[in-house]
Amino acid sequence: MQRICFVLKVRRDRLEEYKRRHREVWPEMLQALRETGWHNYSLFLREDGLLVGYLETPDFEKARAGMAAREVNARWQAEMAPFFEQIEGQRPDEAMRPLEEVFHLD
Repeated sequence: MQRICFVLKVRRDRLEEYKRRHREVWPEMLQALRETGWHNYSLFLREDGLLVGYLETPDFEKARAGMAAREVNARWQAEMAPFFEQIEGQRPDEAMRPLEEVFHLD
C-alpha cells in the first residue's frame, strides 16, 4: 500500500466555502473515490490556505487515472479549481504532486 501526501494552496478568501463544500461532497464522488482505490483519504487545511492531503492506495497513478476517467470527477474538479492558487491551468487533481516520504514509524 502506498502512502501519498501532497500539498496545494487554497485561496484565503475561499477557505470557508472550501470547507463547506467538503462537508457536502457528492455521494457519487465519494463512491468513485472508493471504487478507484482512494483509501484513508484526508484533507487538512491551515488558516493561511495550505492544504495537506493524505491517502493510501495500492497504486497512486492507477487511482488517479481511475478518477480521471469518471464524469463525476470532471464536474467536481471544474467546480473546485477556482478555490486554488498556483495550479496554472491544471485541474486540482492534476496539480497533486506526492511528497517524498522520508520517515515512517512502522
